[in-house]
Amino acid sequence: MQVFEAIEKRASIRDYQETAVPDDKLNRVLEAARLAPTGGNRQEVKFVVVRNKELRAKLAEATGNQKHVGQAPVLIAAVSTGPERMMLCGVPAYPVDAAIAVDHITLAAVEEGLGTCWIGAFRQEMVRSALGIPDKYMVAALLTLGYPRGGGNPKTRKPLNERVCFDKFKE
Repeated sequence: MQVFEAIEKRASIRDYQETAVPDDKLNRVLEAARLAPTGGNRQEVKFVVVRNKELRAKLAEATGNQKHVGQAPVLIAAVSTGPERMMLCGVPAYPVDAAIAVDHITLAAVEEGLGTCWIGAFRQEMVRSALGIPDKYMVAALLTLGYPRGGGNPKTRKPLNERVCFDKFKE
């Protein structure tokens, strides 16, 4: 599969089959995250892979009981081990580094016939507690992973000319 095809096919999946994700597929998806670039090549993002059903149920509670969070056979927490670092532009580095890696996962998952849903709506302290993550670290995102039961919702995107400016910003 070509990268652009994976980008076009990627959708947020909120209904999963009960089928387990084989280790080889999971490892390829995680390898995509490992290879993702990070600012200064610091590689300050760790991934907690959760397969345990009871633990996934606890994490679903931390997301306000989003059904698909507990339903997906795998949940991945992207954890920043350097949340205090700021980029020269004044933006915290950790959400950017984590986002790049999580996006690599979402595209690799498409190639493996798997679906994902990026979860940003969660209670930080509940997730840290459930996964034993020290307070000095920051959970940047949760990601469901599994075999989709359906294709997800169709993408609706604004046209390119509403999202891209050349040479100067235009409202």
